[in-house]
Amino acid sequence: MLTPCRMEHSNHTQRFNLSGQTALITGSSRGLGWEIAKAMAEAGAHAILNGRDRKTLENNVRLLSQSYLQAEAVVLDATDTAAVTQWVEDQAPRVDILVNNIGPRTRRPLAELMPQDFREMLDGGLVGAHNLARLLAPGMIGRGGGCIINVTSIAGPLGKPDDSAYVATKAGLEGLTRALATELGPRGVRCNGIAPGFFRTEANSEMAADPDVNHWVDLRVPLKRWGDPSEIAGAAVFLASPTASYVNGHILTVDGGVSTSF
Repeated sequence: MLTPCRMEHSNHTQRFNLSGQTALITGSSRGLGWEIAKAMAEAGAHAILNGRDRKTLENNVRLLSQSYLQAEAVVLDATDTAAVTQWVEDQAPRVDILVNNIGPRTRRPLAELMPQDFREMLDGGLVGAHNLARLLAPGMIGRGGGCIINVTSIAGPLGKPDDSAYVATKAGLEGLTRALATELGPRGVRCNGIAPGFFRTEANSEMAADPDVNHWVDLRVPLKRWGDPSEIAGAAVFLASPTASYVNGHILTVDGGVSTSF
């Protein structure tokens, strides 16, 4: 009886293997994007790291290569629609997994948030994701399928004062996720989202150092702590892997339980 149990376990864990897949992760020079890129590479994928900081990206690729993992860097502003379109048309490699992780952040009260600021947030966090999906989905369909993962936020469905542009952008990205799931699903492309909560990233360093914010986290997050960036990785690998082959249009919340309480 022991041998079949071992075989079943081995076969099941193998379904998390991403070998033979190529994953493009935008905004992967640091923070959650970097953790997702590392996890994809560790699962066997060829990881394409994207961002604007050439030095950091190339260093990240070097770190992965030293561990005998497959990776390359693409220095490109993923919010620049024209530049991204040109790159895809001219030189983009096959992409089986797209992780839309970019999303600029402008925390301002409504009265101080000008229309141009609002548009820039939408362009960076929503229009850019739509453009990459539009450009890369045909190739996925032609190869029999693929996977798109949009990194949203618990701020999308919950709302937050003095942060209307970010909330609207992430809510729109949730809607885009579901729309793409219904449109592309019949052609073999799954689309899901990951909604992070409070993660101790470089972008959140000021908040993480604020005693008032930490007190709030202790009161409101059932796990009573910030998330470590590495804790986002498993969710991304799961959604990209064959294990999630029947998961489509879902937003996987990774927030320590904060969105389940009031």
